[in-house]
Amino acid sequence: MKRPVISQPDPVAFIKANLPISAVPCIPEIRLHTAGPASGLWRLAGPGEADPAPYWAYPWAGGAVLARHLLDQPETVGGRRVLDLGAGSGLVAIAAAKAGAVAVTAVDIDANAIAATGLNAAINDVNIVAVAADIIDEPPPETDLLVVGDLFYEPALALRVMAFLSRCQASGIEVLIGDPERAYLPQGELSRIATHAVADFGAGTGGGAVPAGVFTLRHQLKAGIMPGGQAATA
Repeated sequence: MKRPVISQPDPVAFIKANLPISAVPCIPEIRLHTAGPASGLWRLAGPGEADPAPYWAYPWAGGAVLARHLLDQPETVGGRRVLDLGAGSGLVAIAAAKAGAVAVTAVDIDANAIAATGLNAAINDVNIVAVAADIIDEPPPETDLLVVGDLFYEPALALRVMAFLSRCQASGIEVLIGDPERAYLPQGELSRIATHAVADFGAGTGGGAVPAGVFTLRHQLKAGIMPGGQAATA
């Protein structure tokens, strides 16, 4: 007997209907569609084990700390091209656009995340190019600044991400990482440039703030590339 085919809901319609819009904790300048207990995300998730988990539906500290940092330090992105890797629902990409980036691209492997990013960009009145793709085994993209929030939660993924970021840095792209020091963050290869208290869905704090860091690649600083794309001076 054949199994019945269960049709997947349209992600845009589902997000609009089930994920209410609210300000991001600690980042009131930005509003997002965010999942709650009654959102029923299982109806939107794919049926296979290989389908990505709906991490995009919640604010995580790595993205939140980058968003807070870019909004507080707009010179970091002003007039520059920015790519948000693992963009989720677009929080960091939206912050970059609000802070004055000349062009912003959001990339995520989850098509549902890309749908959410498009909706959230419209809510916040910014223009973002959102792409569903896995680019971390590809050549460095054409961008000035690569921002990466919360991609160090699995060991194999962390290794792939760091290899990609190193290639990007070697090609002249500035890299900023946001993370609350999760288990697989390679802190020995990074330098902390800022710390902000932000909410973290994964911390089990009931919405309370946790300290999270903004990091750059250590060899990026040694090479004389300062945050904001400025050359280091003696």
